Amino acid sequence: MGTHYWGFQHQGVLPDIVTMAKSIGNGFPLAAVVTTKEIAAGLAQRVHFNTYGGNPVSSAVGRAVLKAIDKDKLQQNCLERGNQFLAGLRKLQQKHKVIGDVRGTGLMLGVEFVKDRKTKEPATQEFLAVFEYLKNNNLLVGKGGISGNVMRLKPPMCISSADVDFALELLDEALTKAI
Repeated sequence: MGTHYWGFQHQGVLPDIVTMAKSIGNGFPLAAVVTTKEIAAGLAQRVHFNTYGGNPVSSAVGRAVLKAIDKDKLQQNCLERGNQFLAGLRKLQQKHKVIGDVRGTGLMLGVEFVKDRKTKEPATQEFLAVFEYLKNNNLLVGKGGISGNVMRLKPPMCISSADVDFALELLDEALTKAI
């Protein structure tokens, strides 16, 4: 659902229901559903069953994670570091023709590798070379896209400005040396 949420946000429309898992518990198994008051009221009129629903330990963990996000201003950090990343990736796009598209919001980013920007032919092997170079130099990124030619960047919310600079410098190096 997260991917769809970001798509809605770009259009200025918020979804009626958002489901979340994994990171909301900061490593603790936890999931959540966020919705409008009207939808929640309708759901309250139904019988629901789940094995661990309402577990007080899980609820305490979720509350502590939300408090830490607020205290450490991690949402603001995501916005600032995401903008820093996007600006740096767009500069790399101007420098390296293999980068066809740079997209994302906050710290959920994608870099599409293409052989030709007009035809958008996937540059899968080129991306794999960059992927391996980054991995061998201590930067882990994700692989995505139907053709396996999209670099997924989803760093932790606590990423620093120096971390983003390191990632961009290493990516530039990988694009120069690995392809």
